[in-house]
Amino acid sequence: MNRFGFVFFSVVLSCTLSVSNAEDWPEWRGADRTDVCRETGLLKSWPEGGPQRLWMFENAGVGYSGFSVVENRLFTMGTRDDQTILLAIDATTGKELWVTPMGEVLKNGWGNGPRATPTVRDGMVYAMSGPGVLVCAKAENGEVVWQRTMEEFGGVEPKWGYSESVLVDGDRVVCTPGGNVGMAIALNRNSGELIWQTDPLSGQPHYSSFIKVEHDGKPQYIQLARKFAFGLDPETGDVLWESDWDGRVAVIPTPIYRDGNVYLTSGYGVGCKLIKLDGNSPSDVYVNKVMKNHHGGVVLFGDYLYGHSDGTGWVCQSFQSGEMKWQEKDVLDKGAMAIADGMLYCVGEKSGDVVLAAASPDGWSEKGRFTLSPQTKIRKDRGRIWTHPVISGGKLYLRDQDLIYCYDVKQ
Repeated sequence: MNRFGFVFFSVVLSCTLSVSNAEDWPEWRGADRTDVCRETGLLKSWPEGGPQRLWMFENAGVGYSGFSVVENRLFTMGTRDDQTILLAIDATTGKELWVTPMGEVLKNGWGNGPRATPTVRDGMVYAMSGPGVLVCAKAENGEVVWQRTMEEFGGVEPKWGYSESVLVDGDRVVCTPGGNVGMAIALNRNSGELIWQTDPLSGQPHYSSFIKVEHDGKPQYIQLARKFAFGLDPETGDVLWESDWDGRVAVIPTPIYRDGNVYLTSGYGVGCKLIKLDGNSPSDVYVNKVMKNHHGGVVLFGDYLYGHSDGTGWVCQSFQSGEMKWQEKDVLDKGAMAIADGMLYCVGEKSGDVVLAAASPDGWSEKGRFTLSPQTKIRKDRGRIWTHPVISGGKLYLRDQDLIYCYDVKQ
């Protein structure tokens, strides 16, 4: 091979590896709902002032909706002209591609607008508004295919609005309207028709989202409500197990599953616990207050959990034993996080500080930080920067209400 051919081959190989390493983020907490991005080749430290900002979008409206990123398109929700909107943006350039109205806007003292993250599957986008309107739209142009409301299924809107990011699995869209008719439903993802609704399981919905797991060789859906966690048979909606939970005020974080164990946490002094599923008979492995996560999320990486615990600060906790490995209260204010390429991406909800740190049980090891700028002028006084960070395709996506930011975090 001549020199030109070798150089050309090297460039093509490099581009191919880069593309193959890129990972879509098609729903809440990523493809497997763990908030762990599997990409490699990301920056292990940031320069002073943070990584390069590639673009900023300034017309997302109010709300805390997160991002799905699929085939270089970013999907989220916001508001415009007193309507909730489903929004698509070119993830490379920040250019608006289309916008679809979804009905009335949730009004709330902590901030108006949507809370959930759209789910993207096979060219369709599924999204839930704060008042409980569930829309299926075409990812290409935003055309609505079908629309349902949680009220149709006896749903009772939670105090701070529906915040659930719906689960799409097979031919089903699964979510939690709550109420006395049945806690959870599965709709046909192509038509919106009801497949099943849990009976007799009912109760007050809160703000967590379903996960799908494989347990004892069989699939099941797991969700956390205010007073109990539960597992469902995906085909029938039959309740496989329940476990008590002492939820208070707002139960938000998504459950975490590994090897027959289910981890739960919530704030307002509640704490956390690990459930062992022996078949479908749950028993508590531990119950403690090491992690009291409000709504910034907890991420399992290796054998350890990372997240912010109310009153304690940023915490690393053993998944299996529940013991605290380390805590840091003053390094960063309370906030949300995700993990990519072995690094914590943390966002302070008050300061807007964005921190890169090593995901290690040996202690907090900061590798860079910057402060979001500019910050929104439309956030309510009681509101904060609550949208979770997303890492996809070598880019970091952040949001402060109407402002969406994109940063280059590739090496």
